[in-house]
Amino acid sequence: MVYKSIVSELLLLLLLYFSTLCSSTQNYYYDKGSVDTLSQCPGKYCGRTLMSNGSWSPCGACERGLRRNTTSACEICSDDPTFYDWFYLGFMVLLPLIYHLVCIDNSAKRRKFTKEVIILYGIAFVEIVLAAIFSLLIFEPRGSLYIRSCHVRDLADWYPILHNPNPNYEGQLYCTQEAVYPLYSIIFVFYTLCLVIMLLVRSWLSSKLLPGRGKMSIYSAMYFFPVLILSHAVLGGLVYYSFPYIVIVSSIISNAAYFAYQLDQSMKSLFMGTLKNGRSLVILFGHWFLHAYGIVAATEIQYPLLLLLIPLPSLFYILTSKFSDPSHFM
Repeated sequence: MVYKSIVSELLLLLLLYFSTLCSSTQNYYYDKGSVDTLSQCPGKYCGRTLMSNGSWSPCGACERGLRRNTTSACEICSDDPTFYDWFYLGFMVLLPLIYHLVCIDNSAKRRKFTKEVIILYGIAFVEIVLAAIFSLLIFEPRGSLYIRSCHVRDLADWYPILHNPNPNYEGQLYCTQEAVYPLYSIIFVFYTLCLVIMLLVRSWLSSKLLPGRGKMSIYSAMYFFPVLILSHAVLGGLVYYSFPYIVIVSSIISNAAYFAYQLDQSMKSLFMGTLKNGRSLVILFGHWFLHAYGIVAATEIQYPLLLLLIPLPSLFYILTSKFSDPSHFM
């Protein structure tokens, strides 16, 4: 009998809990439809737009280039991009440039720089720069290399589609918008322009400079650009918060992989081979640049002494190469 009374009491408590919960979900109130006086909207991104007749629109998504403020009014994004924002955009510009250079190098299959390869490097660099400039000119204020933006407040700003409210379970309000304008959309425009400019400029030059092999770098780009676009669409917010560390770790791993591919793993050969070979020297400086880029982006130059660590991965590999040489373990 004691157990039955305990079970009945628990069932009664659960019934009261669910009845209270259901009643509380019906208590949220907001003004539906257009209003004469601005009032709050549900959710995190739903807002009201001021119409020409002086009234406010129903709660919904703000127009492109606008974002909801604390009073639920859609206001123009007029913030200045932060230091971190510019470095994020720079990282997204560096990605296709690095892929282009790697694809050109692999298709050329040359262990030393040649005039043709250097010309293709220069063309790829010009393509990326032109695409970046045109992307900035397209966005507000149009015709200027400066852009206005909305500050990124948290990770949810990159995924507003996951935060459409359903007040009182009466129907979902679709308030999906670009809350991080223009950091999300400008990357899609940039990648598209990169692809178009590449097809217009390098598609016919590469075959002339590297007969039989130059076209392979174009084919590779036709694959990695869709991958970059899809990755940005899904992982844009995660990349925004982690790109400095991605750059640092990737540069260290890539630097070690490059040295590991050298046939002679002796300390002297690795050191002198890097200094005497122009291609190796450029690759080394490229790794150092990426390492510095990641450090500056992560610290925002608050700890400049950390820049002294830039050559450390290369020096560490060279100085410890005799301990990791596979020939010593055979």
